[in-house]
Formats: sequence, C-alpha cells, structure tokens
Amino acid sequence: MTVGCAPATYQPLSSLTEAPAPCATDATTIRAAGLLDGRGGAFTGAVVTVRGDVIASIDACDGPVTHEFGNATILPGLIDVHVHLDWHFGPDGRFDGRSALSGASALERQAAILTNARLTLEGGFTTVQSLGSPIDIALREAIARGHAPGPRVLTSAGQIDPGSRAPDDLRAIVRSLEASGADVIKAFAPEGMSSSTATQRAVAQLQAICGEARTLGLRSVVHAQDPPAIAAAVAAGCGQVEHGTFADEDTIRAMARARVYFDPNIGLVLQNYLEHRTAFLGAPGYTEERFRGMEAILPTLGPLFTRALAARLQMPLGSDAVAGAHGRNAREIVARVRTGGQRPADAIVGATSLAAESLGLADSIGTLAPGRQADVIVVQGDPLRDIRSVERVLFVMKGGRVYRTPE
Repeated sequence: MTVGCAPATYQPLSSLTEAPAPCATDATTIRAAGLLDGRGGAFTGAVVTVRGDVIASIDACDGPVTHEFGNATILPGLIDVHVHLDWHFGPDGRFDGRSALSGASALERQAAILTNARLTLEGGFTTVQSLGSPIDIALREAIARGHAPGPRVLTSAGQIDPGSRAPDDLRAIVRSLEASGADVIKAFAPEGMSSSTATQRAVAQLQAICGEARTLGLRSVVHAQDPPAIAAAVAAGCGQVEHGTFADEDTIRAMARARVYFDPNIGLVLQNYLEHRTAFLGAPGYTEERFRGMEAILPTLGPLFTRALAARLQMPLGSDAVAGAHGRNAREIVARVRTGGQRPADAIVGATSLAAESLGLADSIGTLAPGRQADVIVVQGDPLRDIRSVERVLFVMKGGRVYRTPE
C-alpha cells in the first residue's frame, strides 16, 4: 500500500491538439490551471464547455472563456453518500434530539433545512444521500424543481430499526418506504450481539430488509458499528456498511470478500459533535459519558481507515454531516489523506466517481466527461499537492446552473 501525498503527473491537453480552436462563444466555458476528471486523470490547459445541463466537451481552446480561473483546479461536483440535512440547531442554538426538530416551529425548521442544503451546495457538494428523514422527500423535490438551492438529494425517507420485528413485517416497511419515494433503504444492525441465536435473528432480519430492497430495485445501507453487526450485514447481502467504527481484521476481510461498499466517517462527525459539545449536551443520548467515548474513539479512526485501504475496500466519501457540520463536508476528504494515509487523487475519486458508482449514478455524475451532467466545481490551488484545497471552493455549477462564483 502506498501512503502519502505523491502528486499525480499532469498531461497538458494542449499537447493533444496541434492548433487549439477558438473557445466557444455560444456556450458556458470554464478554464483553470488544472483539471481532475474524477477518475484519476489530471490535466492542464483544459476548458470545460457546457451546453444546457451537460458537458459538451473538455479540450484545449484559445481565447476568452465565460469563467476564467488562474491557480485553481476544476473538479466534478463532489458527492457525500451520508448526510442528515434535517439535523439543525434550534433558535436557542441547541439541539434537542426530538426527531432533529430542535424545538423550532415548522417555518424555522424549514428555513434551517434549506440553509443546510444551500451551505452543502456552496461547499462544492452537488449530490448527497440524506439518510433518515421523510422530510427529505419534499426537500428533494423542491431542489429538483429549482425552488431552492441545494445539492441533488437521494434519501432513505426513514430508517429501519429491526428490534423484535418479524421478517415479513420488515419487508412491509421496506415496501412502504419505497412507495413514499425512497431512493435507498437504511437499516440498523443490532449492536452487542453475544449469542449465535441473536446473530441468526439479526441476519434473518437484515436479509428481509436488504433482500426486499433488491427486489424493488433499491440499494441498501446498514448502520453497523461492532464486528458482529458488520458480519451480520455482510452475511445478509446488504450493499453498504456505514461507520464500522470497531471493525476488526476479520470483518474488514469479510467486507472485502463480499465487495460491499464501506463508508467510515473519520473526519467530520465526531469532531463536529465535540466542537459543538454544549449545543448537543443534554439532548436525549448526549451525555458527558458519550462525549468521553467520542474522545476515546477519535485516535482509532485513522488506523481503521488505513487498514481498510490495505484491504482494498471500496470506500465512497461519506461524512455523516449533522447539525453544525453542513457545508464543511470536505473535511472528510482532508482527513482521509492527512489522517488515513490515502493518496489525494484517490480521495478525490472516492468523493466523485466512486461515490457516484455506489449510488448507481456512475453514468451521469461523478466524472468530468462529455455527455455527463454539468456538475462542475473549481477550488483554489491544487488538491493533489495540498488536499486542503478542496475546502477552498471558488465556483459551483450543478446541472449547468451556476450557484457560486468568486466574490
């Protein structure tokens, strides 16, 4: 395994063309010093030409362009496969934990959720998967219709905690979520299982959930923290494991063999909780003991990610952004490099083409290429040399529409 930040070699696009043609004047054109295509390709001298909501071409051209950037890098719109857009602080600046409503009125909740969406988009994330709330359905539609600025939203429209439910009851819940408009099914795997009977019951429950999702053409993700929970999700044939905080070598190898996606969250969610400790403290489940547990876990996250890298697990970028974290999702990319030892180019792939693949959208987003959706961002500097560049967003386009330009 290679650990470090070795820059990729740029190939000037101008060298591929003997005499670059003039840049288009009847389309939107974007030029910067560098371009990363989301699949590991790195280029200089590139101009992205956008017509309507798709990328028409990426090539060298001469003359003025619509958006000219100097020492900057063009990237595909970033993708976060695990956020909670409905989580926010209340008017008093605190989180009360009641279904993430935080004691606010309906209008205040709506405004807070729309703000979360806008901040996420302005942070360079043009697509997110919001896991957990039926509120996301209305938000998804409002954004898609252009009524509010925000990233493209995929949602689970709820969460399934199996508890003591029978498999047939769990299948019915999956069908209900699908009927409500869910794009993905999210379930919880029981933690702390210590008997074979409990494990067999958990596997049967998760098989019912993930199997019914597949029957309906939906993906499945499972919140699983400890080895028995992770093993149950893998044995049940579920598509993606979330968190995996206490994964051991056996469960890491099991995920690798099963070719499931693994979404560890190492750079934002716990750090955000601790940074906003007083805002969360006192809400149901947020105790001083829990915060001490978070502090103890933090040093283990980098090594967890490094072990998963060594096992060649496919890890799309997920931040688990909650109240206080929206718009700062790119911290997760930085942590994968600086704490987890991933190469910058690979970390960017994880937040672009690999994330798109995990969402079943690899043919439309996550890559800069002709015919793909015109989700284009520009960041200051070169993230292959300084990964923190991904936090310095200058320009955001989603589906051909510009949402952020330099002030």
